[in-house]
Amino acid sequence: MPFAFPKTYPILDSSILPKDRRAEFLLDLGRSLAEAGVTLLEYRNKTGSDTEILADAEVLRRALPAGYVRLILDDRADLVVATDFDGVHVDAGDVSPAEARRMLGPGRIVGAFGGCETLVPGILGEPVDYFSIGPVFATTTKQTSKPLIGVEGVSRLREQAGPKPILVAAAGITLATAPAVLAAGANTVAVSAAIFRAANPAAEFRRWRAGLG
Repeated sequence: MPFAFPKTYPILDSSILPKDRRAEFLLDLGRSLAEAGVTLLEYRNKTGSDTEILADAEVLRRALPAGYVRLILDDRADLVVATDFDGVHVDAGDVSPAEARRMLGPGRIVGAFGGCETLVPGILGEPVDYFSIGPVFATTTKQTSKPLIGVEGVSRLREQAGPKPILVAAAGITLATAPAVLAAGANTVAVSAAIFRAANPAAEFRRWRAGLG
């Protein structure tokens, strides 16, 4: 049965993780997110070593049980199998979407950057499960030189993509702006700072689930 993307899911950036008690922190965080109803989570670590990524991933997989929570690894298609994650998200500069699919096979999730002001040429023909679009609004959790597209850009990219592809809107989205982003054509919104800079990320995610229905 195909995986049904939720209306929102968190992107956990390694920059929010403490240096001390890292594994214990991750285990508690992961378990609380699972209890809050998270069914999809992306882990992003742009600067860590393979050893660090694998260690974090092992804790996350223990905290977020396979079969209930899908885990996506940012960038590192080469580590997905070793982490027992469910898929990968690749951007420009990573392995190509086609290569990621070849590496992971048909059973895992592959996502790719779909576009900013316009769709990436030829992207709709790539063997992926979803396309990320944005940045929608300004964000401090990921360095990017791409222009902000706003709600209007989401609508424009949906029109270019047609009705079928799964579009994941990302960057700077808040619970107040998320309904407009979804109404403009995104299937789901991916959020990082809005969840993980809250005093209680699990409680904040519950607010998002309740608010978006």
